[in-house]
Amino acid sequence: MKTRAQKQEDLNALTEQFQRAAAAMLVGFQKMTVAKDQELRNQLREAGVSYSVVKNTLARKAAEGTPFEQASEHFKGVTAIALSEGGDPVNLSKAISKFAKANPETFTFKVGIVEGKVVELKDVEAIASLPSKEELISKIMFLINCQAQRLVTVLSAVPRNLAIVVKQIGEQKGGEAA
Repeated sequence: MKTRAQKQEDLNALTEQFQRAAAAMLVGFQKMTVAKDQELRNQLREAGVSYSVVKNTLARKAAEGTPFEQASEHFKGVTAIALSEGGDPVNLSKAISKFAKANPETFTFKVGIVEGKVVELKDVEAIASLPSKEELISKIMFLINCQAQRLVTVLSAVPRNLAIVVKQIGEQKGGEAA
């Protein structure tokens, strides 16, 4: 059994995780097999997300004074938390919604917190359909580069066309002189 000091350390660690997290999903599970649990953990690990089963009382206390306080009434039953400390909640949303769709009989979505706001499952699915931050940046860079390439092509066309006209005039005058 844990001592009071160990419990306080656990509470402080969980509070710190809640304060650092940009997004989190509270999920429940019933009769989940070890294989399914490992599958979920692997998917979340690939997405760069931490996942842990928490005690509800400890989680409610840790949520006090953090954005997760809004979700404290959802800490009931078997609860696990998936936390994303990065600035991109899309990967977390994609992993959770994919697993929830594949395993509806054992896995339930309770509530999510994204940038301090409570989100429901439909919102998580909408977020999951968005491209990731890296994909958006690459698309923007492509559009910027595309416009720059067009500008360079247009600007280089003027001297090229002038040179062609001068060459044709020179050929005409050379042909007339002969």
